[in-house]
Amino acid sequence: MMKNALYGGVNAAVLSAMCADYSIDIDRMAAHCRWLLANGCNGLGILGTTGEANSIGIDERIEVMEGLVERGIPAAKLLPGTGTPALTDTVKLTRVAAKLGCRGALLLPPFFYKNPSDDGLFAYFSEVAQRVGADGIKIYLYHFPAQSAVPFGIDLIGRLLKAYPTLFKGIKDSSGDWSNTRGYADHFAKDGFEVYAGDDSLLQNLLAADGAGCITAASNVNCAIGAQVYANWDNAMGAAAQTTLTATRKAVTTVPLIPGLKALKARHTGDATWLNIRPPHMPLTAEQEAKLFAAFDASGVQLAKAA
Repeated sequence: MMKNALYGGVNAAVLSAMCADYSIDIDRMAAHCRWLLANGCNGLGILGTTGEANSIGIDERIEVMEGLVERGIPAAKLLPGTGTPALTDTVKLTRVAAKLGCRGALLLPPFFYKNPSDDGLFAYFSEVAQRVGADGIKIYLYHFPAQSAVPFGIDLIGRLLKAYPTLFKGIKDSSGDWSNTRGYADHFAKDGFEVYAGDDSLLQNLLAADGAGCITAASNVNCAIGAQVYANWDNAMGAAAQTTLTATRKAVTTVPLIPGLKALKARHTGDATWLNIRPPHMPLTAEQEAKLFAAFDASGVQLAKAA
C-alpha cells in the first residue's frame, strides 16, 4: 500500500443531491458529505460521473464547490472533477478548486473528439499544467474509457510525468480492467504516482500492488466496509471485508448505477428528495428498486444512521 498519498484510502464519488427543479441541493449534499467522512471516507470525489457532473453547468459546479466549503466541508478532503472538453473551462474550474484549498482536481480527457493522438492529449494537459501549475493544486487523471472513449496510455502518462514531475499526482482507473490498473501501479507507483481503483472489487489487490486506494460510486453506501479493507489490506480481516465490499459492488450494478445509489440513499434517509435526478437519467422503476434492495440487503451491510 502506498504511504502518504494525498487521498490515500476510501474516496466516494459523491452523489449530487437535487431539488425537484433539478437545481443542486447543496445543503443535502453537504449533509451527505459529512456522513461519508464520519463513516469511513478519507476523501470526497465531487462532481464526477456519479455526481452527474456532465449534466451540470460550469457556474453550477463552482456553486457546488464553494457551497460545500461554506458549509464546513474541508476543502482538503475534496477532489473535484474539473475536466471538460473545453480547455478554458477546465482551467477555470481547476483554479476555483485551488483557490478554495482543494489539494487536487480530477480531470477527464477532452472527450468529445474521439481518437485524439497522444501529441494532442499531451498538448491539452500541458496547457492546463502551465496555466494552473503555480496555483499549488495537483492534477489527477480520470481514466474512464467506457464513457470518455479517450484512454490514458502508459506512454502518455510517462510523458506528462517527465515534463511536470511534481504536478501530475495520480490517476483514477474506472476501466474495470485489473491488468490495466495493475499496469499503472507497476509503472508509476514507485515514483509516488497515486493509483486509485474505480471498481471496489479491486481495492485489496491494488493496495497489495502499492496502490493508494479507491474512488468509487458504491462508496456512497459501502464506505465503512471499504475502510475495513483499507485498514486490514494485508490480513484475513481485510480479505473477508473485501468479499463483502465486492458483493455490495455487484448489488448496486444490478440496476442503472446513479439512480440506484440515489434510491438507496432515499431509503436510508427516508427522504424521497434524493430520488431527483437530471435527465437523461431517470429514477428506477418499482421493479428495479425491489431488485436493487434485495441484492444490497443480501450483502449484509447495515448503513450507519443518516445525517
